[in-house]
Amino acid sequence: MSTIEATYPRVIHPQRAALRLIGSAAVAFGVFLSGFVIDEPAPYELWMAALVGLWFILGLRISRYTAPLLALLLTFNVGGMLSLTQMKDLADGPMYVAVSSFLALTAVFYAAIIEDSHRRLPLIFNAWTFAAVITSMLGILGYFHAFPGSEVFTLYDRAKGAFQDPNVFGPFLVPPSLYLVHGILTGQLRTAPIKAAALLILALGVFLSFSRAAWGLFLLGIALLIFVMLLKERSGAFRLRILVLSLAAILMMVVSLVIALQFPKVSDLFSTRAQLVQQYDGEHLGRFERHRIGFTMMMERPLGIGPMVFGTIFPEDEHNIWLKSLTTYGWLGFTSYIGMLCWTLYLGFKNLLKDRPWQPYLMIGWIGVLGHATIGNVIDIDHWRHVYLLFGVVWGCSALEARHISSQIALSRR
Repeated sequence: MSTIEATYPRVIHPQRAALRLIGSAAVAFGVFLSGFVIDEPAPYELWMAALVGLWFILGLRISRYTAPLLALLLTFNVGGMLSLTQMKDLADGPMYVAVSSFLALTAVFYAAIIEDSHRRLPLIFNAWTFAAVITSMLGILGYFHAFPGSEVFTLYDRAKGAFQDPNVFGPFLVPPSLYLVHGILTGQLRTAPIKAAALLILALGVFLSFSRAAWGLFLLGIALLIFVMLLKERSGAFRLRILVLSLAAILMMVVSLVIALQFPKVSDLFSTRAQLVQQYDGEHLGRFERHRIGFTMMMERPLGIGPMVFGTIFPEDEHNIWLKSLTTYGWLGFTSYIGMLCWTLYLGFKNLLKDRPWQPYLMIGWIGVLGHATIGNVIDIDHWRHVYLLFGVVWGCSALEARHISSQIALSRR
């Protein structure tokens, strides 16, 4: 028996095995629902609220390895609660903080169930990929008005799938894209055509979202994934395979992009969105000036100004996760969010190249967190459901590694 198998023995009790199977399937279905958020509260919130509560009632534990994530996210949301005291009219402020707190609990929940069994990781990522392909197809069909009423899947002539905003729809598709790329590069060649077709659907969905953040996240994510895989693999033949398949995939995507740009509607919007600085970025009280004014203002507001208040003072919301942390969660929330993010990136980086069953998922999760932190400079990500799933993946895999090391030490002392 291997060390990994000794650390995570198979369940031999039929009743417990059946219960765990049902629980894992329920989690996968919850992840699948995260791809369909046209209205709020979405089915995802309702399903996950019941599921998280039931799992913890039935005895799911938060270990000392995932407890810091819970503490930091709770502190982050305590800052949000304190910011409510600065609002003259609470309006939807309490609901905003309640949603933030719920999403924080989902991150801890994902970390705990992954630590409980690393075999849930393929279920989670397969469900995510399945949802991404479906919502991407809806966005593509909607963009080209393939059927009556399909415009519900677009916004401002941009694909948004079953989401409210193209800027969330595009990034949601990126981690499943990385999962497919990894599967193509490491899996059996007979399954590669199916995965490549799914990847093309996701890539086209990202492109038609016309989200510059999603474009950058997609390119950065794939480049980092290939780089890390080349670092990890020592076999020259395998490295050659990665390079050849990567070049083939890039060529295929370039050809697809060229074909898509033959449509005047696509090429016109692409030429507009491809500009690094849009008019609304650099104009008076545009995105960058709002950032400057906002950071200066927050230096005198340690408790923040409350959720969604910034958008009532300026033409638009913060569109910057660091400024959003200050305005909505105060100095306390900002500090805890920075600490949580840095800790997450440290844990993932430390375990990134270790040969474990969960290593591919940790790699994708870590790249996803790093990429979303990067695009957080130009967009708010504090209410993105899939970002909390990425946090949970990294912390859950890191907890698995910590347990594995502890078991090795215990075995060596026998």
